[in-house]
Amino acid sequence: MGRDSSGFPAAPPSTVRQRLSRLTREVAKFGAVGGAGLLVNLAVFNLVRHVTDLQVVRASVIATIVAIAFNYVGFRYFTYRDRDKSGRTREMSLFLLFSAVGLVIENGVLYTATYGFGWDSPLQSNIFKFLGIAVATLFRFWSYRSWVFRALPVRPASADPESFLDTERPRDRERARQRAKV
Repeated sequence: MGRDSSGFPAAPPSTVRQRLSRLTREVAKFGAVGGAGLLVNLAVFNLVRHVTDLQVVRASVIATIVAIAFNYVGFRYFTYRDRDKSGRTREMSLFLLFSAVGLVIENGVLYTATYGFGWDSPLQSNIFKFLGIAVATLFRFWSYRSWVFRALPVRPASADPESFLDTERPRDRERARQRAKV
């Protein structure tokens, strides 16, 4: 087997294709949930802006919080449904932490445009809201897949292809050895 540019053994082409295929599916699912979340975010933002007298950034924060709740359900039960589900408290805590960072990024862009440059028309607000969402989405994709919805460990391939037929567990073998000593 050859070596790649880093000097490490190159992965077989089928492994690289499988990883790329999995990543492509993950990005597509993340995009589907994120796209729906984007629509929720922008709809709530514009509704709050037109129905209330709240300032632009406050309306945006409310919309972002609603979208975060919507996205969690989509990510947990669609995009990352095959990921580890054992630590829901940890998962939810990290999701909220990284979502809060994304909220700051998203609304920081809108705040800067609105109060730093005076761009406050409805069209400008929507453009910078969208731009903030785009920047925050890059951060969220990395953080959610790396820290929140972690992949289950890959089980190593067995050297003995018939090892799955061995139903005896290590604990049972130890007990049998202990009985044999007595």
